Amino acid sequence: MDLFALAFYLFAILIIGSAAVMVFTKNIVHAAFALMFTFAGLAVFYALLYAGFVAVTQLLVYVGGILVLILFGVMLTTKGYFEKVKTRTVNLVPATIFSAVVAAILIMVFLSTSWVLVPLEADEVSMTALGELLLTDFMLPFQVAGVLLLLAIIGAVLMSARTRTPKVPDQKQQETS
Repeated sequence: MDLFALAFYLFAILIIGSAAVMVFTKNIVHAAFALMFTFAGLAVFYALLYAGFVAVTQLLVYVGGILVLILFGVMLTTKGYFEKVKTRTVNLVPATIFSAVVAAILIMVFLSTSWVLVPLEADEVSMTALGELLLTDFMLPFQVAGVLLLLAIIGAVLMSARTRTPKVPDQKQQETS
């Protein structure tokens, strides 16, 4: 077994394991971090396929963007709401049966397909050329997107900051003192 196959199998186990943790955990923060490992594993798969730009985009957009969005959603939601929510496994048996049937169909399709390697005919665009394009011809949209993201983060922080008003003691507490 060569190094490529070993890396593929190790990251496949990481992706499947973290996806299972994401589905079956009852803590939303743990699910978000399991999602992060799933996305990072997929980025490694893209890197193993020599798709460097897609791998970096996977890390930036999904790990850096979507995961931060989920964590901001958790931060901005009141804590009491999550304490009241109880996740149950009511539909675990039907979901497991359905997942097993879908997995069996996918395995049958995978095994019955004749896979033919096609030589790459498209011109390869280097990461350097893409970076130069982003920072020359597409500089304005790139900067506008960065400013919009910065404003969204500042807005989320300001919305999550609560103004605390000093508590006025109840009259019953004052009378007993």
